[in-house]
Amino acid sequence: MKLSGLTPAKGSVKTNFRRGRGQGSGGGGTATRGHKGAQSRSGYSSKRGFEGGQMPLQRRLPKFGFKNINRVDHHGINLDTIQALLDSTKITEITLDVLIENGLAHKNDLVKIMGRGELKSKVDIKIHAFTATAKKAIEDKGGSATILEMADLNAIRNK
Repeated sequence: MKLSGLTPAKGSVKTNFRRGRGQGSGGGGTATRGHKGAQSRSGYSSKRGFEGGQMPLQRRLPKFGFKNINRVDHHGINLDTIQALLDSTKITEITLDVLIENGLAHKNDLVKIMGRGELKSKVDIKIHAFTATAKKAIEDKGGSATILEMADLNAIRNK
């Protein structure tokens, strides 16, 4: 086999069509753009969602719902994740700093402890929010669930 004998498979290579290169190209005159109108001109680009003057889909559909500007988003961490952290690090107190060090939260997150899973050991947790089931599970094992106040939170962030 010689490299000079290699050819592409039949039909796999298409020659480019050179638009607007005279009458002999078969697309001369208008360069296959049709006659007149915005799309025949150079520099044409339609707006996003433009449908030729017809009312665009995003304007035909009604608006619905609303965004609550007072919403507070919490980053949820479940009890089974907390238990895995306790098993791997042998700590007895969990704070925001501990969660950040172990990659479970970011420094600007508001964290909420959720009730999925089971807690097997006593632990003291100081965090922004708890679900009722999580708080009950922590306190049943002899631990404490302390909610951080905004003053405490600002002190932590300004350290």
